[in-house]
Amino acid sequence: MPSSINSDYLYQYRSTNSREHGNNMNTLGLLQIVPVAVVLSMVIIQPNLAETPSIPIPAKLPSDPLVLSGKSGGTVHSNCGNISTTPNQIIQVKESMPYMRLTVDSPGQPTLLIDGPSGRFCVLADSYSQSKPELSGYWQAGNYSLYVGELSQGQYNYTLSISQQKKPK
Repeated sequence: MPSSINSDYLYQYRSTNSREHGNNMNTLGLLQIVPVAVVLSMVIIQPNLAETPSIPIPAKLPSDPLVLSGKSGGTVHSNCGNISTTPNQIIQVKESMPYMRLTVDSPGQPTLLIDGPSGRFCVLADSYSQSKPELSGYWQAGNYSLYVGELSQGQYNYTLSISQQKKPK
């Protein structure tokens, strides 16, 4: 073996050279990964940009009842019927309300899943509400995601009434 090449020099050359190329490779790898990550984050964030707009609910409704509409049901099978992957409605209660009533009317078998500051509640129709899911009482300030579900496999047009009037007895 020729002894004209110093083994310390060869080791130092290889270490320096691999560090330089390693940094270039790391930069090149980073330049390849960053655009992919940006594109993926845009794809993931995109559905969030298309979310249901939030409807502000002031302390005093300008018209009572406030009536919203949409299509019930969806592809997600939950313990509150078939619901959509995104809320049908989002309401933003501006300040705590001593009384507010939500009522769903639909030709199907509607349910109402409410996800808000106090937790998640599933409301089914009963004889008191005339076969319409209804929830009334005190509502604390905050955002509420409302899912209008369907016990059957179908989807139906619905109306959601928001009122501050107590139901006549």
